[in-house]
Amino acid sequence: MTSILNTVSPILSSRVYSAERFGALSLRNPVEFTRRRPGWSTPDFESSGRRLVVRAAETDTDKVKSQVPDKAPAGGSSINQLLGIKGAAQETNKWKIRLQLTKPVTWPPLVWGVVCGAAASGNFHWTPEDVAKSILCMLMSGPCLTGYTQTINDWYDRDIDAINEPYRPIPSGAISEQEVITQVWVLLLGGLGIAGVLDVWAGHTTPTLFYLALGGSLLSYIYSAPPLKLKQNGWVGNFALGASYISLPWWAGQALFGTLTPDVVVLTLLYSIAGLGIAIVNDFKSVEGDRAMGLQSLPVAFGTEAAKWICVGAIDVTQLSVSGYLLASGKPYYALALLALIIPQIVFQFKYFLKDPVKYDVKYQASAQPFLVLGIFVTALASSH
Repeated sequence: MTSILNTVSPILSSRVYSAERFGALSLRNPVEFTRRRPGWSTPDFESSGRRLVVRAAETDTDKVKSQVPDKAPAGGSSINQLLGIKGAAQETNKWKIRLQLTKPVTWPPLVWGVVCGAAASGNFHWTPEDVAKSILCMLMSGPCLTGYTQTINDWYDRDIDAINEPYRPIPSGAISEQEVITQVWVLLLGGLGIAGVLDVWAGHTTPTLFYLALGGSLLSYIYSAPPLKLKQNGWVGNFALGASYISLPWWAGQALFGTLTPDVVVLTLLYSIAGLGIAIVNDFKSVEGDRAMGLQSLPVAFGTEAAKWICVGAIDVTQLSVSGYLLASGKPYYALALLALIIPQIVFQFKYFLKDPVKYDVKYQASAQPFLVLGIFVTALASSH
């Protein structure tokens, strides 16, 4: 573990380029499923048909003019600032800025994942001890490890944010480099420490939760950081994002109260394909910027029309496959319940997303994703019987 952790600090000192996406035992804005992408402006790049890769570390920011104001837009919301989402008011209080970097708006999906895992274990009981264990597991998954990956992702986005959103906490200088690095380490070590405590509390002979926390933290690091930078590849990056939101917190909740079995691992990884589809939803509004930076998001690689159908196909086919699996496993009522939750998702796909994935992305996710989330919980309940 020491060797892995020791790689973080020196690498954090390097200058890199990035387009933000990830969360820790999880990852991003639940409405965007995981990530904010800068609003790229690309008139300087459109005249060339060649693929152009720009490395932020080599960019002369004195020559590249920002396409946004040097200060946050007027009328920013203090609530948005605390949640870590766009439209945030400028803030000078360091603790509020630290909270903003952890993006609390991204924590609920991870908390829900822990709930699903606990339900799938079949061993959760409404006793003070089990409730306390689950709350501590949620604290590990959300504020600590998701906060860690949100902070580290913003760190690796700092050069691009300096051009596109210079008023964000790190590029604006509202928080210093040392303060950011300290926050990364505190959140990472805090999450790993809680995982170790939970292993002892659960009586694990093998520190399963610690391994899951360590693996999730490493995954989120290589998602954002070079040389691997998984986010540069639409397939790999989006699947990693989906797994971090669905599989990892589920595994943590189930391992805490029961046994993490191979069939559950396969089932949750299958569900992560649906997560891949949701992650694609957020790529459409960043096509020009991704193309200019050489990021192979699926809308860039396949075009908008094809990517729309890849997106909805990944979401719908995955859930239909899970429903079929439940039916074949002798759980017809759960299969029918899941099927009933898939139908309104398809309706909203045709009503919003397939019409215009950029204009209606927020409406689509706000209307369709609650049914997906409920479907995951139905699957978790089915797994417990």
